[in-house]
Parts: sequence; structure tokens; C-alpha cells
Amino acid sequence: MLVREIYNYLDTLSPFVTQASWDNSGLLIGSSDTTVERIYLSLDIDTDLVQTLEPNSLVISHHPLIFSGLKKLDFERYPSNLIHDMMAKQCSLIAMHTNFDLSHLNAYVAKNVLGCKSIECTDFVCYFDVNQSFDDFTSHVKKSFGLENIRCVCANPFVKRCALTTGSGGDLIGKIEADCFLSGDFKYHQALEAKENKLSLIDIGHFESERYFSACLSEHLKKMSLKVIMSNSKNPFEYK
Repeated sequence: MLVREIYNYLDTLSPFVTQASWDNSGLLIGSSDTTVERIYLSLDIDTDLVQTLEPNSLVISHHPLIFSGLKKLDFERYPSNLIHDMMAKQCSLIAMHTNFDLSHLNAYVAKNVLGCKSIECTDFVCYFDVNQSFDDFTSHVKKSFGLENIRCVCANPFVKRCALTTGSGGDLIGKIEADCFLSGDFKYHQALEAKENKLSLIDIGHFESERYFSACLSEHLKKMSLKVIMSNSKNPFEYK
């Protein structure tokens, strides 16, 4: 199947034009006219994944391997080394980042991970009712995401309405219209701002909240006449 055919399907599913202005989703490596024999799905592109790729494959990742402009290609360093190895295998790469957050991933996590039956999505934020104490809801979040420990800011003892943004949503704190906000990568001053403005925070982690990308997208690729391989991305952080 041609990369162009797959790209056009993905564009219909989750339009690339809807990505954030700072994002770099789309076809990053390869040509639209390339024929691929299989698809790999992965949150990230790393050495382990690239080493396992079969030639003439397409990788669809959540995070773009090429994010900001590259001023040189140093094949001894990331990401140039992985670009080199993928091109040597004639592998293509499409990234579906903020456009997929907007169209699918936030809602998928709210429904399939947290078990929310009724959600309302506005831009990059999904809202849902909780009506639990903060402690009970925190326990539910930990269990749902399989987290042993969790960072949180308790600004209210009760959570009536919650907001969710997978990945890193700290910059949205000032726009959240809820009692509690679930996201990852919260910074110290963001936590202080939230607490002073009576917004509770639960940090569900960047990797931990987005690791469901492959499972979510795979549901929509079942009609493809290609083998779809789900890769288990690894969290670069370790907890000791």
C-alpha cells in the first residue's frame, strides 16, 4: 500500500491541519509514493524500535521524531542517528501528535482508562463529572493508570467536575473550568498558581497518560490490508 493512501486515511480520521501551531505532525520521513508492507504503532521512536523495524515499513508515532528545525545531521546523536537508520531500511514515518490528542486520545483515555461514560471535549481538554472526595478520586486515578505514587495539589476536598489533557497540559491551567485537572509534567509555579486559584491537580505523567496511543489508533486501522504491529514504548524515566 502507498504511504499516500495511509496518510489520506489518517488525515480523514484526524486532520493534520488541526495540530497546534508549534507541532510537527505529518509525513516526516519518506515519500508519499513509497510502498510499505506493514505498519508499526508507537508512542515514541527510539533505538530499540528502529532496530526491530523490517525494511519497507511505515511507523506511525505519536511524538514527532523531528520536532524543531535541524541545523545539522550528526549521525552519532539523536535524532539524526535514528533518521539515518530508518532511511537505510527505507522506512517511512508519520507523526500524529496534537491533532490526535484533539480528535481521539483525550476522549479515549477518559472513557477507556478512567471509565467515564459521559464526557465533553473542548479543544484539548475533556471534561467529566466526578462527584467524589479528592482522596477517593485520587485513589481511583492511581488504580486506573496503574500508578504506585502520584503528585497532586489538593485545593478542594471534593471534586465535582474534572478536566483531562493527556501529555503536558500545564500551560492550560488558567483556562480550566473545573475543580480538578488531570495532566502530566506540571511545574512548581503552575502548581502554586492552581492551588491559589482553587484548582486541584493530579499529575498522571506524560508517558503514563499517552501510552495508550497505539491501542487507540489500532482500532481504526483494522480495515487496512496491512499487518499492524504495536510497539511497547519505554518510559525514559525510572522511579527508585
